[in-house]
Amino acid sequence: MATSPPYPTYPPAPTGSPAPGGVLRHPHWWQRTWVRYAALSSLLALSGLVILALVRQQTGTEGFLVGLGLAVFPVPLLIAAFRWLDRVEPGPWRNLAFCFAWGACAAALVAIIANSFATHWIAVATADPKGADTLGMTVIAPVVEESAKATAVLLVFLFRRRHFTGIVDGVVTAGVTATGFAFTENILYLGTAFGTDQSDGGHGGIASVTAATFFVRVVMSPFAHPLFTVFTGIGFGISALTAEHRRVRRTLAPLGGLLLAMGMHSLWNGSTSFGDGYGFFAVYGAFMVPMFGLLTWLVISTRQRELRTVRAELPAYVVAGWLTMPEPFVMGSMKARRLARDHARDRLGKAAARTVAEYEAYATSLAFLRHRGRSGRAGADFVVRERELLQELWHRREVARPALAHAGHTLAGAVLWGVPPMYGHGHGYAPGHGPFPVYGHHPSYGAPSHGAPSHGAPAYGAPAYGAPGYRPPAYDPRPGAGGHAPHPAVPSQYGAPAYGRAPQAYASQGQAAYDPAPQVRVTPTPPSTAAGPPPSA
Repeated sequence: MATSPPYPTYPPAPTGSPAPGGVLRHPHWWQRTWVRYAALSSLLALSGLVILALVRQQTGTEGFLVGLGLAVFPVPLLIAAFRWLDRVEPGPWRNLAFCFAWGACAAALVAIIANSFATHWIAVATADPKGADTLGMTVIAPVVEESAKATAVLLVFLFRRRHFTGIVDGVVTAGVTATGFAFTENILYLGTAFGTDQSDGGHGGIASVTAATFFVRVVMSPFAHPLFTVFTGIGFGISALTAEHRRVRRTLAPLGGLLLAMGMHSLWNGSTSFGDGYGFFAVYGAFMVPMFGLLTWLVISTRQRELRTVRAELPAYVVAGWLTMPEPFVMGSMKARRLARDHARDRLGKAAARTVAEYEAYATSLAFLRHRGRSGRAGADFVVRERELLQELWHRREVARPALAHAGHTLAGAVLWGVPPMYGHGHGYAPGHGPFPVYGHHPSYGAPSHGAPSHGAPAYGAPAYGAPGYRPPAYDPRPGAGGHAPHPAVPSQYGAPAYGRAPQAYASQGQAAYDPAPQVRVTPTPPSTAAGPPPSA
């Protein structure tokens, strides 16, 4: 079971302009979130109704129903494939629903209207209807359709940036959008083919135009549109992985991906006019299949690299006491994750399995966040985001940790001391036993300090990142200092809490403070699982 994590609820930032006296005015009605959601939903619904009327007008009611029934076949397979790619850090289902709806409704409507208008205008201007059809199919359609589909990827990239962190996210977003577009287009083509068969006397069977269209579009090339648009998604994914100060690369990568998508689309559409129809099979065998295999290899290898990133970044939080020793190993294996969810479901039911899935998703997001910080791509909300993710993990530890320990013990044969056979308290792990590495001394984090409180959630703390242009603020333990003082390299208007701030309850017990010097910090000993509430933000 792979579920999308319920991303932490962030306190709404104050909006509007300050009134005289420093009081913020209420935001305008068009700035409210529900208004934007309602406007977007209305736009997609209206587009869906219009595209439904246009397709039904061209195919007839019977042709529309036949096309709808046949076009739905590849959709579940393609959606399942993209969801499988996205299982390392599953994004919200709302993003995928928006992408599919945009492709099936808005992008398809733009394509039908723009392609028809451009082809008609060229035919009238040149007095050559056949040439206008060829030009529209090989030039106009690829540009219009790929641009319309790329708009959905752009919107997710701009307004759901937290969920768009790399190439896999770009591939999934683009692929689901193109799947929706292909679904609507297949309804139109299959419905038109059925109408042709009916007008020719009702010929059926494998010799019919409907059967031939179904074989070409659904059996041979269901991945055609997703394959084209995936290039655009890869471009946006590269932009997401690029540091903000490299603006040229961040801009050119999506444009380059869009141009590649248009080029592949144009080659595919023009193949039917090459060599009396044999050009289609030549392009299919020489370009489409190898390109599909290459992109599949690229995406799967990127997915494996994400798992390696999880295994490499999470040990820092084992040192700080937020995670237990087997967790980096379990989080870096999809098989171990599934085993942990199944174990929780068998013992405590579906709710426990969902809690473990959320824990896994939050831990993965934490690993990726820390990786971006170490590579100099962390945003101004790095500290706030890290704190929220750690607290979400802490809330779910009682259910998730035994399941993860069971998965690690089963797959790696680790000797886990103190793990009870059923869910409960008191999960201890003996360092030095089993294949798990001993996270006691990390070259960048130092060793856990002794004498720190052994109860409650551990203090926030991790190494200072040496990436250029980013450094967290320093912790200020003085009473009344607000807990932190902004570092000169971080603009104070960001208002981010200090990285390394200890829970307030431990400040009076001599909790070690975060040392802002690079590569130096003091961490607490791992806490007992019979801990009190997690630290307050």
